[in-house]
Amino acid sequence: MKKYQYKVQGVDYEVEIAEVEGKIAKVNVNGIPFEIEMQKPINAAKHPALAATKRAASAAPVEAPVASAPAAAPAPAAPAAQPAAPAGAGNALKAPLPGTINAINVKVGDKVNVGDIVIVLEAMKMQNNIEAENAGTVTSILVNPGDSVMEGAVMLTIG
Repeated sequence: MKKYQYKVQGVDYEVEIAEVEGKIAKVNVNGIPFEIEMQKPINAAKHPALAATKRAASAAPVEAPVASAPAAAPAPAAPAAQPAAPAGAGNALKAPLPGTINAINVKVGDKVNVGDIVIVLEAMKMQNNIEAENAGTVTSILVNPGDSVMEGAVMLTIG
């Protein structure tokens, strides 16, 4: 795996590239797994270290799939009472900018309306109220308070 250190708006990030296949890369940012889509696929001939990572990853047995958003720790309100829609079904609510999750105002199964404040995201020392973009039922929550998210990361889904 290839590791990089980045600083974005004064915040340090350690990015580890786990696997690259075409335009999809599986990366860990500060220990949180993400699946990202690149604008162009990486040319393996120009990046032999990544090609070796791809070969090693495809030859190694997969222990657990990497989620497309931060892995959530078990919460007291486990998604045992799922709504009729399958978990994760529906419209994804994505982070509009990088930041830290300060509060989650909904639970899986809650009904929300357009404009309801569902998440509070701290970015650049400001509290940003993230509103539901569509009405429906919360089908999954992919973040926890205290999690760092990158711009475009899926935080929850509304079905």
